[in-house]
Amino acid sequence: MANAAKLYLRYVGVSVRGQMQYRASFIMSTLGNMIITGIEFLVLWTLFARFGSLKGWTLAEVALFYGMVHTAFHICEIASRGFDTFGGMVRRGNFDRILLRPRSTALQLAGTEVKMDRIGRLAQGIAVLIWASFALGIQWTFGKLVLLLVSILCGACLFYGIIILQATLAFWTVESLEVFAIITYGGLETAQYPLPIYKQWLRKFFIFVIPLASVNYFPILAILEREDQLLHSPTWFHWLAPLVGVLFFLLSLQIWKFGVRHYRSTGS
Repeated sequence: MANAAKLYLRYVGVSVRGQMQYRASFIMSTLGNMIITGIEFLVLWTLFARFGSLKGWTLAEVALFYGMVHTAFHICEIASRGFDTFGGMVRRGNFDRILLRPRSTALQLAGTEVKMDRIGRLAQGIAVLIWASFALGIQWTFGKLVLLLVSILCGACLFYGIIILQATLAFWTVESLEVFAIITYGGLETAQYPLPIYKQWLRKFFIFVIPLASVNYFPILAILEREDQLLHSPTWFHWLAPLVGVLFFLLSLQIWKFGVRHYRSTGS
């Protein structure tokens, strides 16, 4: 495990050094990503300036949802580029080369590329999260801070798991199906609002199928000390729910291994 971590960090170092060769491009891309996501939040602010609240949820509360899920997603986005572009690798037959190396295929793909310009989006998400915290006047205890950090990391794991599943499909479809963008980016858009505002079928989907609620909605209930109006779940569940994100990630890795075992070379 330690050796794998050391190798991954070397992969990351190579990728970062490569991107830093074009620093002006990196800085402009980073600022551009920050501005784009900043405009998205301005649209959200405009919505609340017009209507005041959304089914009893204020702008600051929704901003907490927004900041948490965007921070988690962009951590994942920085680290998951190899899996995100895996379909092209299968089409070109480049995955055969990875199979010849005496290292985990998942580890090699994870280290293929680190999208450092996404730091701009990550910084914007963190900025919104900090603003929401001050606007709500949250009394941060040690437990709540740990819950926040764990929820963000588990959320990144969950999004990473979704992208791994998308890549796994390429073993049978050759292309990484764009339908998964509905789950990744659609899930990102959905999770930046409180779950009670949606229809019942959509709530169930993001609780029981793609459990985004476990890494965003339930831990935020614990942080805000609010009751669960949907499932009437106990408080202890709100504190443990983020761990579902790690379980989802581990399950996705097992499905990935199944796909690798059934891979057939392009022959090119």
